[in-house]
Amino acid sequence: MSRDQRVNDNWALLWAQQEALIHHKGLLVVFCMIPDYPGATPRHYSFMRKGLRELQEKLNQCNIGFRLLEQSPEVILPQFLDTIDAHLLVSDFDPLRIKQQWKKMLIDRLKVPLHEVDTHNIVPAWIISDKKEYGAYTLRPKIKRVLDDYLTDIPAVQLHPFNWNNPPPEAPETYRGERVASQTTEAYPWIQAGEAAAHLAAVNFVQQRLATYTKARNNPCLDGQSGLSPYLHFGQLSPQRLAWMVSRSALPAETKDAFLEELVVRRELADNFCYYEPAYDRVAGFPDWARKTLDQHRNDQRAAVYSLAEFENGTTHEMLWNACQQDLVQSGKLHGFLRMYWAKKILEWTPDPETALEYAITLNDRYSLDGRDPNGYTGIAWSLGGVHDRAWRERAVFGKIRYMNEAGCRRKFDVAGYIDTVFNQG
Repeated sequence: MSRDQRVNDNWALLWAQQEALIHHKGLLVVFCMIPDYPGATPRHYSFMRKGLRELQEKLNQCNIGFRLLEQSPEVILPQFLDTIDAHLLVSDFDPLRIKQQWKKMLIDRLKVPLHEVDTHNIVPAWIISDKKEYGAYTLRPKIKRVLDDYLTDIPAVQLHPFNWNNPPPEAPETYRGERVASQTTEAYPWIQAGEAAAHLAAVNFVQQRLATYTKARNNPCLDGQSGLSPYLHFGQLSPQRLAWMVSRSALPAETKDAFLEELVVRRELADNFCYYEPAYDRVAGFPDWARKTLDQHRNDQRAAVYSLAEFENGTTHEMLWNACQQDLVQSGKLHGFLRMYWAKKILEWTPDPETALEYAITLNDRYSLDGRDPNGYTGIAWSLGGVHDRAWRERAVFGKIRYMNEAGCRRKFDVAGYIDTVFNQG
């Protein structure tokens, strides 16, 4: 278990249990805790650890074992599986480079079969498309053709009838990462970690705020977004379960469709981009037209050029951007509309697109609770490099990349009110 850290609504766990039942075997869940995962901070580990503690309790109630190992899977799992005489290994799916590299190295070292199950996407990434899609307009019809077949209810994990009879030795070094993570402070006061809290938050959103989603989602001063992205990122909430709840609500179709577009089409488009584009976090991953226009404006005069530290500390000349950065640092989240503006200003105030991309990814991964995620990398590539977008009117620095500024934000929402709220909270 890696990306999808939950017991309920987990197709990978269900597949593993089915195989264990067929072969009359015990079932063990293993999580490889990497103490220095790129971009992760103690707050991220704290949130994840609390979810994993709840997960272990739920697994125990189902007579399913759990082990936390503190090394990357390709290093520790082959020997570990030999030690416990494993029958086979099942993994969830993640399109990010580091996870794909781990899996390739792991396969070379395994003595048992490995099954990979995409339990993060409603339609598995390799089934819905075998190539990098140009945009939502090319992926959307592919998803709509098969969505009714895949968007179903999900069976529950059973009480496992076969005990796990071969517990591995508990070496103290194995749990060092667990102790370190447990010593961290509260992740963020606005959100509680874990599968139970995730389900409760999903129910609350569908019942209380989904009705106003289309009107409020682009206004950061309103509570219009779902707030569920951290749960989706850590896999404490199943996207399929959330989509199932939304699709079965009594709200008008246009209200549900607007949210499902983001949850299903846009989110699975991000996985498609990271899965089929090896350079998803580099300028080389931008479309040809975007690289060309950015190159043509590479030497344009910038109104200001800031260092990573100046961005991180929120000391630019524009108070709205500084408020966005402060909001991100304080709360671990940033409204989707503002995150686009935030990223585009980094492009405008850095010496070149490569620096802008590096800074945006570093800050998003470091401070956003849902950072280190295909949605984040794809969103930044959209903002800075025109991925899944089209060419717009040409201007300095941006070339034909879509432009955003504070004036446009002021037409959307109360910018002064947002700034006051952020800095008063700080």
